[in-house]
Amino acid sequence: MRKTIMISLDSFKNLADTPVGEFKLKPTSRTEGQTEAANVLWEAPNGGTSIGVWECTPGRFTADRTAAGEYCHIISGRASVSHVDGSNTREIGPGDLLVLPQGWVGEWTIHEHMRKLFVISADA
Repeated sequence: MRKTIMISLDSFKNLADTPVGEFKLKPTSRTEGQTEAANVLWEAPNGGTSIGVWECTPGRFTADRTAAGEYCHIISGRASVSHVDGSNTREIGPGDLLVLPQGWVGEWTIHEHMRKLFVISADA
């Protein structure tokens, strides 16, 4: 029988003000000086799913969701996201939900400092 693990719903209260920690250089950035910070609010015991808040400064970076998919709920900021071949570009902003299925590879261009809630899961 599979055991269900509940977390406190307060973990996701007021995501606009949840601290994200120290900003560090974005490793996959194509823009010099671009930084990011994240705060993982919950992680499955098996490591297969993590939920948290992420922020990033303006610039371009590559993203690889080969190992796990990602659901992104945009809290603030604006960006363009496109597939690795430049196709299927989508503009995203506050209130949008972006789904990057497992296997997706592409590029983000952050136009305005961005904050998002993320769910990364090998089941996505």
